[in-house]
Amino acid sequence: MHNNSGPRRLDWIVPSACEGTRVDTLLKRHMNLSGTVVRRIKWLEDGILVDGVRVNTRFVPKAGQTISVRLSDPERLSGVVPAPGPVDIVYEDQDLLVVNKPAGLSVHPGPGHYDDTLGNFLVHHFVSTGQEADFHPVHRLDRGTSGLLVVAKHPYAQELVKAQLHTPAFRRIYLAVCEGIPTPASGVIDAPIGPKEGSLMAQIVSPEGKPARTHYHTLQTVEGRSLLRLELETGRTHQIRVHMAHLGHPLTGDFLYGTEDHTLISRTALHSHRLSFSHPITGEQLEFIQPLPADMETLLK
Repeated sequence: MHNNSGPRRLDWIVPSACEGTRVDTLLKRHMNLSGTVVRRIKWLEDGILVDGVRVNTRFVPKAGQTISVRLSDPERLSGVVPAPGPVDIVYEDQDLLVVNKPAGLSVHPGPGHYDDTLGNFLVHHFVSTGQEADFHPVHRLDRGTSGLLVVAKHPYAQELVKAQLHTPAFRRIYLAVCEGIPTPASGVIDAPIGPKEGSLMAQIVSPEGKPARTHYHTLQTVEGRSLLRLELETGRTHQIRVHMAHLGHPLTGDFLYGTEDHTLISRTALHSHRLSFSHPITGEQLEFIQPLPADMETLLK
């Protein structure tokens, strides 16, 4: 398990080509810090240091000097309360973690879920391992969806990974079980999605919606149900669920777009199976795979 007590910092040695340039320009142009991050850290005692000494953003360092920036917040600003709970951590380093989320667990605290979400459990994990880290989710999974999810530990990592979303750099592959047998067996669903009138939660395919594209491929068919591999080009709310229902093949167990049947499965049969992206700081390609969970496996027996 990873334990880094103390702040997470990013260090950069000023090359001669950048001599005569102000710190704020160097932070944004060469260290990829956004204006928001710079505005936040410049007030901190150890926010921006040059050769270990605090400087303001107008300071002009010389070639060979080291700019050191504090990435983690000294206090947790998310407001998420720590609460003990199980977290299946697949990968963890100083900047982010990848978790395998169980079905039935909400990602974010919200009405009715104040202290029993993944966010609460992760903040508790940070507190108990003495990490100066906070809950900065990069993307989300519906409460009923299981599988892989990336969470950043500080705003800088969150911004850089979020910038990869819906680009070829960030790939998400889902597995789902649907009712019936899609024809053709593989294809692209290109249909705009927007909120359904009169509903707080449901989405619908409608010409006024936002563009949405889903690639699907049938892996196997058992007793009138199909196991699909899906990849999203866009990230609309409930996209896979809405698109498959639109095709006439709602996901098994989907209470909103299909038929809820707890004798079969107690949730929508959707799993975040494979995830790949590049590390926000090292640039290393990371890839993770979580096999089909037992409750979805049972549907194909």
